Amino acid sequence: MLLALSFPPTNLGGLIWIALTPLICAVWFRRARSTPRRSFALGYVAGLVFFATTFSWLHALGTLFEVPFLHGIPLLLGAFLALYPAAWCWFLDRIAAPDAEQRRFPNSWRNLALGALGACAWTALEWVRSWFLYGFSWNGLGVALHRDLPMIQIAEITGTYGLTWLVAFVNLMSVIVVRRLIGEFGLNFIKRVRWEFTITVTLVVIVFSFGIRRLFAQPPGELPTHRIAAIQPNVPQSQKFDAAFEDEVFAQLERLTLVASATNPDLIVWPEAATPRGMFADQINWDFVQRMTASAKCPLLVGTVENYYAGAQPESFNSAVLLVPGTSESTPKFQTHRKMHLVPFGEFLPMRPLLGSVLGELVPGDVDPGKEIVVMETPVGKTGALICFEDTNGDLTRRFVLAGAQLLVNLTNDGWFLRTAGPEVHLANAVLRAVENRRPLIRCTNTGVTCLVDPMGRIDRRLAPHRQGFAVHPVRITAAPLTLYARHGDWIVWLSCATTVLAAAHRWRMQRRPDTKIEEPG
Repeated sequence: MLLALSFPPTNLGGLIWIALTPLICAVWFRRARSTPRRSFALGYVAGLVFFATTFSWLHALGTLFEVPFLHGIPLLLGAFLALYPAAWCWFLDRIAAPDAEQRRFPNSWRNLALGALGACAWTALEWVRSWFLYGFSWNGLGVALHRDLPMIQIAEITGTYGLTWLVAFVNLMSVIVVRRLIGEFGLNFIKRVRWEFTITVTLVVIVFSFGIRRLFAQPPGELPTHRIAAIQPNVPQSQKFDAAFEDEVFAQLERLTLVASATNPDLIVWPEAATPRGMFADQINWDFVQRMTASAKCPLLVGTVENYYAGAQPESFNSAVLLVPGTSESTPKFQTHRKMHLVPFGEFLPMRPLLGSVLGELVPGDVDPGKEIVVMETPVGKTGALICFEDTNGDLTRRFVLAGAQLLVNLTNDGWFLRTAGPEVHLANAVLRAVENRRPLIRCTNTGVTCLVDPMGRIDRRLAPHRQGFAVHPVRITAAPLTLYARHGDWIVWLSCATTVLAAAHRWRMQRRPDTKIEEPG
């Protein structure tokens, strides 16, 4: 529950620094007859409560589709994701556990190694969670700090996984230091230097100081400010893909776009799948988008569905299309990026031959993934369009930046989740993308949260969720160089994985030696 309270909607991010300590104590200070299976079970229960609670907003799909069993999605998802904290607790029990003589933690350097090893294991498992079986990378430990601006600045070097490592390390060292202080309390208490406490505090202070320095530093190579208008049509999800409401949706988009264009923006953005049918679906949709591009008198970035039936195998893409007014209204030029990171059970059905008979009606067709990153040339600079949940993927986002993106734009529709915490959770995960790459991120959504996240992670909200309207954000595009994270990616993950595997291999090797006795925790 401490973990869940650290994330939206409560956003008590400070709790994340101690959220794991009860679980660590339960694993390390267990009863004499307990087994590693008990530690695994403890981690599983903790993970189930955390994930089912923090993703409880997914139950809105049951209300939207009027399918009762969909209300159980948070529990089903939690039942799977709970395996990761369960595996971590097993690791703490079998690989990173103090033996009976060390449970008072008398050696500072051994304690630091124990904390670092446990932090590496959590980071490695969190990374595996981001890709294994289609992946679900949301709500890593580091994301809980999305409102703590000084602490998250280090993400430009380490990425979000670096924050995850630090949070896990502090939790482990908190248990170790407190246990050691209790065990050594007495007449000689002040005669010992406990380096694990000093080094842990120093590490946190260094990260905090780095963040303060970055927040007050002047951005290099400042370029002119551009105005970007994000349209929030607030179309109810029950109407969004219904052709019967197409004219009404057109009227809303037209009104908002014309009013926004009167503010002289440099770019107008529509959200994901802005019209009930794609802009290439028929002549009516194509003519409407062309007319809006000509009326806006500036480039229009549109979220749309692309369907192609020319070949033997029909193709469907979730795309972002940039239309630039050409020499005439009838021939606007356009650039297209197709979504690459698809949502399982939303945009495609995993194992369709097996699950099609059960879930085929809810996911009748599969969207095809895009094959390459397309960085768009716009008047505001080179722009990377992240569609839907792509802004929760750190590695994909940095690839846009490596390809030259100076501005990140997220086109999404969180209207699926009604009036729940889902949009806020999505935003919390997206904030770190701006910090990791030092690029501004414009979010244009159907129902909210439409906002600007600046390169320092500050959120500029000018339009309330679930309101129809538009927000014009002045965006300062900087000529900042590539961050270390953008250049080298999740390097801390590779160090964590290597450390975890080597420690496990060493433990296994020691257990197999006939002349070695490894005393288990009592």
